[in-house]
Amino acid sequence: MDDLRRPFRARPPQPRTGRGRTLACLLLVSAAVAGTGGCGATATTAAPSSPSLASTPSSPSVPSSASAKATSASPSATASAGASSGQALPAPGAPLPTDPARLATALRDTTTALNAAIDRWRPSTGAPPRDVELLALYQQRLYRHAARHRALADRAFARLPAALAAQAKDNVSALRGLLALTRPIKPSAVFKVQAARPAAELLGHFKRAERRFGVEWEVLASVMFVETKFGRVRADSHAGAQGPMQFMPATWRAYGMGGDVQNPRDAVMGAANYLHASGAPRDYRRALHAYNPSQAYVDAVLLHARQMRRDPRAYYAYYNWQVFVLTTAGERRLTGPK
Repeated sequence: MDDLRRPFRARPPQPRTGRGRTLACLLLVSAAVAGTGGCGATATTAAPSSPSLASTPSSPSVPSSASAKATSASPSATASAGASSGQALPAPGAPLPTDPARLATALRDTTTALNAAIDRWRPSTGAPPRDVELLALYQQRLYRHAARHRALADRAFARLPAALAAQAKDNVSALRGLLALTRPIKPSAVFKVQAARPAAELLGHFKRAERRFGVEWEVLASVMFVETKFGRVRADSHAGAQGPMQFMPATWRAYGMGGDVQNPRDAVMGAANYLHASGAPRDYRRALHAYNPSQAYVDAVLLHARQMRRDPRAYYAYYNWQVFVLTTAGERRLTGPK
């Protein structure tokens, strides 16, 4: 049952200090890359010894109207029908295109196939199917590749249909901004990850918080995505921020309404309370800057939220993006399909 108490506002919101506040988001899972793609209890995961070359009413299933927003398919799409047609899905370490034409084709075909796979999936009744996981991972890797190769990305995006080009530019801009804040860490570092709660359950929390505080569910989902990849990153930041929405203890005491900072429902309500007290929905930039005083962070949250407003399937795609870590020995993927 929802907590019907009025939001507690003992004092004006205080900006959180520096990037240490979101270590889990900016260091461990750099640049808006989400999730563990598995299920089970909290796990302590050491960075793998060899790097991967990979260089969203209370029933929250995808609205049927979302199908009309799908990106136009190419006749040559290699996975456009995904598992339903028997065509091969991209392997977890599938090669990435290195020329603009192939990158544009891969982005178009993968996004079309992923949208179709999400339309077939019913999140309210089960975990992500294999085709959603594999296609989302490949889409994520394509965007990470584009974020690191600006000239290649610019030439590829010029070949895309307008709607997909806009999506690609938003995703890559968010990735670049957060990557610029990331610093490599030692390969021997140990990380705590855990399963995210089901996508439908989390979406229910976001929508309940929106109804109570007026903060759009897409913004709340984007904050959790950027902060901890929908709760998959279990570690506190070195500054002491906690939980799936990464609250400093003092801020949680003021705005958490007596809840459990580790509980996703309570954390989302606390975040909506804090953002509302900081100016949302009237001024999301001001509110998000209070939440984390980084312009790159604010921009990334709003860019991802815009994608979810444009097409609700973006929420389910982001939910299936995986956890990467940038170490001094290279980029590693910690979670997701094997």
